[in-house]
Amino acid sequence: MDAYDVLVIGAGPGGSTAARFAARSGCRTVLIEKRAEIGVPIRCGEGIAKDWLQEIGIPPSPKFVQREVQGARVFAPDGTCLTVDAAMAGNEVGYTVDRGLFDRYLAAEAARAGAEIRIRTSAVGLLTEGGRIVGARCEHMGRTLDIRAHVVIGADGFESQVGRWAGLATHLKMRDIDACLEYTMVDVGGDPTYDDFYLGSCAPGGYAWVFWKGEDIANVGLGVNLSLVRERGDAKLYLDRFLAAHPALARGQVLQEIAGAVSVSLPLERTTTDGLMLVGDAARMIDPVTGGGILNACLAGKFAGEVAGEALLAADYSSTFLERYERRWRARIEEQLCRNYMIKERLLKMDDATISRIIRAIADVPLERVSAATIFERLRERHPDILAQFELA
Repeated sequence: MDAYDVLVIGAGPGGSTAARFAARSGCRTVLIEKRAEIGVPIRCGEGIAKDWLQEIGIPPSPKFVQREVQGARVFAPDGTCLTVDAAMAGNEVGYTVDRGLFDRYLAAEAARAGAEIRIRTSAVGLLTEGGRIVGARCEHMGRTLDIRAHVVIGADGFESQVGRWAGLATHLKMRDIDACLEYTMVDVGGDPTYDDFYLGSCAPGGYAWVFWKGEDIANVGLGVNLSLVRERGDAKLYLDRFLAAHPALARGQVLQEIAGAVSVSLPLERTTTDGLMLVGDAARMIDPVTGGGILNACLAGKFAGEVAGEALLAADYSSTFLERYERRWRARIEEQLCRNYMIKERLLKMDDATISRIIRAIADVPLERVSAATIFERLRERHPDILAQFELA
């Protein structure tokens, strides 16, 4: 039996960040990953914002950044284009990364901070004593082993089993899941200085995107809400239809196909219990509007790692003590997640004409800053009937 202060399950961005900050806080930390290589398979559009990297102590690096963009273009169903540059969007636009390289970079930083990394090591259950979680039963290349730890951090992604094993409510409704499909394509045409987003019935309940990785290489994908399609496989029908409507993209060749699902729900009501914290996708911290989860996972990982260090100093691993983590991540991101969940719920019911009216209202008069607050203010001025739909959510 192996013993540590902190066991982190899952070496995605949230798990690696948690392991790094736990190790920096003085905890004997082990980070386990079930796959043979960290960072694969990729289930991500690979677009990230800029400013938050500094918050987790990671400088932008050519080791994982593939392209910097000037902003984003949002296309309404009627073709209206809202261009949002970096000055208007703040940290909402920025880099296209190679997620495999990015994830391995974060894991390497965890190792440099003192965390031990074990690949091909899967958690198959939790260890408990007196009602408190004290580690996990694991498998490594056919061998079963127990890893004990004062604190377990579950960072095992969208299909998280750790939360379920711990008795936390993790169930998702169909309307809170988006099915996603993306092609990495070469020899595509377009403006690689902006990332593009397409709203409306081209991707019911979600959106289509073009994230540029080079002058003629881009990730082209979309997400569709499962409550508005018959099955997950319909994402391919919508993506192929989207490409057919955009000849400059359709002329490209597919190098890679990536499929997966993301939660677009409210975050879990509880992300802690005695001896356990959940971070990132496992805690349903994905933005319900954008489907982006890297930022929130890394921020939550930072808070979880720091609280693990504080728990070690206090020799207190109870849910009461670990609520420090709940308070920190909720103070930082919960309000935005809840607000965007409300927006997502209203968008599920909006037709193309209404979405186009919203984009036109924003695009017609330049804004100094694009945020939920400024968008709502513009709707209040020009389309109070649409704003009422959000306020009644």
